[in-house]
Amino acid sequence: MSQPLITLDFLDTATIPTPSVEATTHEQTPSGEVRVSPATETGRKRKLYIESYGCQMNFSDSEIVSSILFEQGFDTTEQLEDADLVLLNTCSIREKAEQTVRMRLSQINSHKKRNPGLLVGVLGCMAERLKSKFLEEEKLVDLVVGPDAYRDLPQLIQQVDSGQKAVNVLLSREETYADITPVRLNSNGITAFISIMRGCDNMCSFCVVPFTRGRERSRDAHSIVQEARDLVAQGYKEVTLLGQNVDSYKWASEDGLEQVNFAQLLESVALVSPELRVRFSTSHPKDITDEVLHTMARYDNICKYIHLPAQSGNSRVLKLMNRTYDRPWYEERVQAIRRILGPGCAISTDMIAGFCSETEEEHQDTLSLIDWVQYDMAYMFFYSERPGTLAARKLEDDIPLDVKKRRLQEIIDLQQKSSAARNQLAVGKVHQVLVENFSKRSAEHLSGRNSQNQVVIFPKKHYKKGDYVNVFVHTGTGGSLLGDAVE
Repeated sequence: MSQPLITLDFLDTATIPTPSVEATTHEQTPSGEVRVSPATETGRKRKLYIESYGCQMNFSDSEIVSSILFEQGFDTTEQLEDADLVLLNTCSIREKAEQTVRMRLSQINSHKKRNPGLLVGVLGCMAERLKSKFLEEEKLVDLVVGPDAYRDLPQLIQQVDSGQKAVNVLLSREETYADITPVRLNSNGITAFISIMRGCDNMCSFCVVPFTRGRERSRDAHSIVQEARDLVAQGYKEVTLLGQNVDSYKWASEDGLEQVNFAQLLESVALVSPELRVRFSTSHPKDITDEVLHTMARYDNICKYIHLPAQSGNSRVLKLMNRTYDRPWYEERVQAIRRILGPGCAISTDMIAGFCSETEEEHQDTLSLIDWVQYDMAYMFFYSERPGTLAARKLEDDIPLDVKKRRLQEIIDLQQKSSAARNQLAVGKVHQVLVENFSKRSAEHLSGRNSQNQVVIFPKKHYKKGDYVNVFVHTGTGGSLLGDAVE
């Protein structure tokens, strides 16, 4: 029996609307989700079991890792018991995420005692941050590999095979893995990730990403467009362009004759095929430009959905967070989205409750921003201090936990109303839906998403995965819309 998707209830994390049973594996995900990569089963001698935690970038990275190890004789397996090598691709963005990985490593080490030949490794953001603890103090793993060192995995595994511990967490200013074709482990055959850049230059005071993933660098634009063409040739119908901050994408050829910004890249990918839907994540409010919005407006196959993390609705708190914009700037960007793309463009956000020194009045500003924007969806957290960040070094985490939790609940309650209201706007209209799978509620129904990233369920009739279907939505329920296909 296949290993099930593991979903963990993080106490400091909430997502509204709660993903329905129809939620697909390529949507942006809260840090509480864990995914087990599916089996490849091509007859290779060794078996890799890989769990991915956190964000889309981690899931995409696991596909790169699987590709590198596939060439070294590893098939992936969904069964921990069958594995020769277990890798956890980790997330450090929340304290609870790290606690979860530690608990999982303890479970895996219990299994290793019964199978001494099993190799265990940690990848990703926790690898860089906690390498010495994992390897030397707690002795939980055999190898530790940072996000920029995946090419070194074959050599590191050989080192472990010879009886040594292995580590490479060096960060790079050049590595983009542009030449590696990912094994599409987290794909349904219809949708896929394309990583367009790595790292982050934004030093948000609460965030560990610049320290764990390094400086920002953009991938060769030609390789991105070619990857999109290859995916279309393989039958894929949707791609998501991934980066910590896609709007700051900029690539130049060595001779300087070609220079490509994100709006131009987005257009190039959209032009690959009118049958290829294009999504992207994540945008930073300081960088998303009218040029990007006008590009989205020109092409029907660029989805009308923008994840635009606010983090707070108060300008003083935003300054403490080092977000480099204030509330009026953020509101102007939302107004630009509504003006250029229309009121139907979906907007989602991230919000942090109880950041250092946040007052009740400043918390009310966050609530008023949610009420003003009317977000379609939000990832909501209470503040969790991360060692090594600017906030941990310079600010006091002085909001009591009970106050953080109460403020978070108030944010959740308000966002539920906003999500429900936005969901109802879809009712009574026809939506183009890309069919991604059968509905988990019934084999007689199909499930897909519209341009606004909303899940739509409808009777299958003669339709199949990969079809674009016009669906009249008659009901909105929770995180899904229900409707009927119209010819």
